[in-house]
Amino acid sequence: MLSQGDIGKINEGTQTFVRGALGKNWGAVAALYTDDAVLNPPHAPRVNGRSAIKAWFEQFPPMTAFKASNGMVDGLDDLAYVVGEYTMTIVPPGAPGPINDSGKYVEIRRKQPDGSWLITVDIFNSDLPIPEPAK
Repeated sequence: MLSQGDIGKINEGTQTFVRGALGKNWGAVAALYTDDAVLNPPHAPRVNGRSAIKAWFEQFPPMTAFKASNGMVDGLDDLAYVVGEYTMTIVPPGAPGPINDSGKYVEIRRKQPDGSWLITVDIFNSDLPIPEPAK
């Protein structure tokens, strides 16, 4: 079991992610990942490494709203997992309007020597169905 202190640090890391994403501070978001982290985004290939993850987020459509909530945080020693849900509003270039999305994520985090918990594996996906192609 993780200590309440470690769970608190992990939950705070999630909110740091939210603040960074809303502020388009992709450097701060990328700093929450280990150097060799893996991001598994929906409808896209795996992204390997902190610098590639930062570049991927820099291409993400503008967000006007974003919330993330960790529903389950557990682990042992220096390894933790997080299961959560998100909501966001994005404004893709060329879209007729904003898109409201909701979905879920799973993270694997490793405790660092400084006591921080960085993401080493991240996967998220939408609860919304894939839009039908225009006819």
